[in-house]
Amino acid sequence: MTGLTKEQQTEFEAAAFRRLVQHLRERNDVQNIDLMNLAGFCRNCLSNWYFDAANEAGALLSKDESREHVYGMPYEDWKRLNQQQASAAQKAAFEAGKPDQ
Repeated sequence: MTGLTKEQQTEFEAAAFRRLVQHLRERNDVQNIDLMNLAGFCRNCLSNWYFDAANEAGALLSKDESREHVYGMPYEDWKRLNQQQASAAQKAAFEAGKPDQ
C-alpha cells in the first residue's frame, strides 16, 4: 500500500471494521452458520478477535462485552430474537467444511 501512513492504515482498517459490524447488525437474517459455511468466520469469530485484540492491548474486556460490541445487544438477546434452528444441510456443510483436526 503506497502512500499511506501507519496511522491512516489503522484508521481505514477501523472504519472497515465498523462498517462490517454495522452491516452484520443490519443483516440479522444471515445466520452465523451460513457465514461459517461460506466465509469460514461468523459474528462470534469477529467478537473473539475483538476480545483478543483488546486483551492483548491491556484492556480487560469480557467475552460478553466483546460479543455485545459486535451484535449490538447482549448475545442471548440476539439469539432469542434472530437465531434460527440450523437445517440438516447447514449442519452437514458445517461439518464438511471443518479443517482437519
